[in-house]
Amino acid sequence: MIVTVTANPALDLTWEIDRIEIGAAHRADTGAVRAGGKGLNVARVAHAQGYPVRAVTTCGGATGAELRAELEASGVPHLLVPVAAPTRRSVAWVDRALGDTTIVNERGANPSADEWAAFSDVVRAEAAAASVLVISGSFPPGAPPTLLPELITAGAGRPVIVDTSGPALLAAADAGVAVLKPNKAELAEATGLADPIAGARELLRRGAGLVLLSLGADGMYAVTTDRLLRACLPEPLAGNPTGAGDAAVAAAATLLTDGTSDPESILRRATAWSAAAVLMPLAGEIHPTWRDIERALIVDTFPAPTHHLEEPA
Repeated sequence: MIVTVTANPALDLTWEIDRIEIGAAHRADTGAVRAGGKGLNVARVAHAQGYPVRAVTTCGGATGAELRAELEASGVPHLLVPVAAPTRRSVAWVDRALGDTTIVNERGANPSADEWAAFSDVVRAEAAAASVLVISGSFPPGAPPTLLPELITAGAGRPVIVDTSGPALLAAADAGVAVLKPNKAELAEATGLADPIAGARELLRRGAGLVLLSLGADGMYAVTTDRLLRACLPEPLAGNPTGAGDAAVAAAATLLTDGTSDPESILRRATAWSAAAVLMPLAGEIHPTWRDIERALIVDTFPAPTHHLEEPA
């Protein structure tokens, strides 16, 4: 069973607009409302592909009640830890003309110490039966710095995947997690290194096993202590990239659940699922043509000790 942990969930609101113009008024059809947050998106993707999952997250207030109702309707197995603060919201505007998406995420409110303790207890109990533990997303401002290490420790004895940003990314590397999945900007922010490959190697030096470095439309790198690979499509896909990184994490989690830890296999599946997510209107889904996408990938191998990522022309 894949257990996903989302410490800062969101009620996702998505509208499709013909074209977004700054400062203008817009009209749209009724938007979509979905229980969101990175770990919930990971669970949705893995569940849809037939893998047993359990999504652990918090919920509070009126937005939390909506999140609970939508999650129950989705059929994704979950455990919700009640908190007093209202669940945050995330708003996405999909520009049909440009084929891109603008997102505004509320930061979220920090639960109390007792609420965090209850959350950690639930994660620990669920992780005991997990094949893979996935910890995804941000933490609310003011969350205790010990929380992430505690959650990672709950997964001791099984692969742990972390997809986060800021100091938490370094803390996850220090804890020796199996897989980290930063994007280029997150990696630079966390390590202070402009070269993403150097930044990925810093995470490996700290203790991470594999770094999946997301480059958006330019594909993805897999970086280990002795391998450096890049996967990309011949042409980038246009669509909604909101859940692309979460689909990549789901791919890694499902392969690790199946006993596959080969970096190239994980890179191929993660890149294909990430691209397939872009083709879907909402986060937490991948397009059924993902196998065709995987077959179309171009995978390059570079000398691990010397290669540096070049900016796209």
